[in-house]
Amino acid sequence: MENFSFQNPVKLIMGKGTIASLKDEIPSDKKIMITFGGGSVKKNGVYDQVKAALSGHNTIEFWGIEPNPAIETLRKAIALGKEEKVDFLLAVGGGSVIDGTKLISAGLKYEGDAWDLVLKGASYDCVPLGTVLTLPATGSEMNNGAVISRHETKEKFAFYSKYPVFSILDPEVTYSLPAHQIACGLADTFVHVMEQYLTKTGQSRVMDRWAEGILQTLIEIAPKIRENQQDYTLMSDFMLSATMGLNGFIALGVEQDWATHMIGHELTALHGLTHGETLAMVLPGTMSVLREQKGDKIIQFGERVMGVSSGLRESRINETIKRTEEFFRSLGLRTRLSEAGIGTETIDEIERRFNERHVHFGEDSLVDGATAKKILTQVL
Repeated sequence: MENFSFQNPVKLIMGKGTIASLKDEIPSDKKIMITFGGGSVKKNGVYDQVKAALSGHNTIEFWGIEPNPAIETLRKAIALGKEEKVDFLLAVGGGSVIDGTKLISAGLKYEGDAWDLVLKGASYDCVPLGTVLTLPATGSEMNNGAVISRHETKEKFAFYSKYPVFSILDPEVTYSLPAHQIACGLADTFVHVMEQYLTKTGQSRVMDRWAEGILQTLIEIAPKIRENQQDYTLMSDFMLSATMGLNGFIALGVEQDWATHMIGHELTALHGLTHGETLAMVLPGTMSVLREQKGDKIIQFGERVMGVSSGLRESRINETIKRTEEFFRSLGLRTRLSEAGIGTETIDEIERRFNERHVHFGEDSLVDGATAKKILTQVL
């Protein structure tokens, strides 16, 4: 196990009716800007619950943070927040709304264009924020990361800021989510765990077993959720799996990968694909191309999670990759680029971008432009 320093200050508030606790979590003297996505919260009752809880507070609203939040939209929110002298932010939505609000929180303290902060990669001079999570997937409610897009240049980059002060998770708000969003959230959570797990063996028994437990949970609950999305226990397990999958807990002292995410971000930037589905497309290719380096861990994953426990080494690796792709397809997701109308032009463009930026992703820094091309060609 490698040395590490760990701190996660987010207060997690989970359960039925917990949105009402907002009134106690935000000081009454704060000027609050509540950020939203496209309006689904007005249909599922979340908006009314938030407004009722904050009836005694001074609030304004900003609507329209899109999936894969765009700097073009967030600039407008930052301008409004500065004009209204906002000193607390409340993100009500899924990971995209929370991610976008993290950049807003930094942008309110910055005099230049907030895209500068994205290119810099981080800013920790921020207005405090809380969240009400409506779509489990990214873990953004309990981490300090975000991913921001720029439509003008078709770019998408990671950005880091301060952690939310608190996050409220009521599983009942997930009951009305579209099935495709649930599927993408399950895939996103699964690959978040895999990015921290599928590297090398022998680094930490604790982290391995913790990660495997989340992966096993996702595989177990996914078909049951497709049958009954209004099951409180199932949706609680899904919500908590997504949060625990990317709040730093399973990454303590172990190497991480994230190449699949970096490639997936480019597919989203270039084609607007939902993030979770891009990961379902890319991960089997990553496993296949990097089978030599990741072979021991793929074997362990296959045996402990996917039930592949017999056969020669190469056949076990192949079967494990096959079952991983089958899991994503069981969610109703596409796993091949061609299914989304993506061909070699996009692959060549991603290779060019990676080479231009001189990137080397993965736990062993092996994923450059040429390797990314091999990975994408594998799943074409």
